Parts: sequence; structure tokens; C-alpha cells
Amino acid sequence: MTDATYVWGVGRRKSAVARVRLVPGTGKITVNGRSVREYFGGRTLYQVALTEPLNLTGTQERFDISVSVEGGGISGQAGAIQHGIARALTRFNEELRPTLKRARMLTRDARVKERKKIGLKRARKAPQYTKR
Repeated sequence: MTDATYVWGVGRRKSAVARVRLVPGTGKITVNGRSVREYFGGRTLYQVALTEPLNLTGTQERFDISVSVEGGGISGQAGAIQHGIARALTRFNEELRPTLKRARMLTRDARVKERKKIGLKRARKAPQYTKR
């Protein structure tokens, strides 16, 4: 780790962007000034997804994490936070990179909603064809 008091990482998913700061501490995670439980409500799926990079690398109780996330919906934001935490961990210790890379947490998920096309009802759904 460098001489800085924290390490950071930026994560992205769909149209969500998360700026993540890891500070040596007790394992407390805050998202936009609120606790994870409060921010994501009762959705434990997203809470588990956030802590997955920490669980894989065994650094659960080692950092206090503060996250600023904007854009997208709740699923995209959870994915962006996970990506940001993974990137910050590699910035903290380069030896964690192979573990996170194997779990596909360092690769940005490029899937985004496809745009609607002219003459179609949605991106690919065409109006019903009538012969007569």
C-alpha cells in the first residue's frame, strides 16, 4: 500500500458509477452516507454481492468502505460497487489481482440496454405482420 490514508477505485455497471474508498478500519460499509442495509433495504442479494470481493480475498474486517454511487437502478449500483471494491483492493495489494480476476470481478460488465429502433416497438420487437 502507498503512503496515502485510503485507496480508491471506480466501478461501473450499466449506467451506474460508484466511487469507492477503502480506509483501514473495522469492516463498516456506507453507501451515500447510509448503511448498506438501509440503502438496499431488505435485498440481501445485493448486500452479498457487495461483500463478495472482500470475502474472496479475506479482507472483510480490514477496511471501512465509503461509497458514492449515482445513476442506474439498484441492481446496476450494486454491480458498480462490487466492481469498485475489487479495483480498490487490487490498488491496495497487487497480489489479490489473480483471485479477483478469476472470479471475473475486475472485468467491467459491458451489457447495457439496447436502443429502440425506428419502425419497431422496442429494440427488436417488430409490429405484427398481417398478410391481408
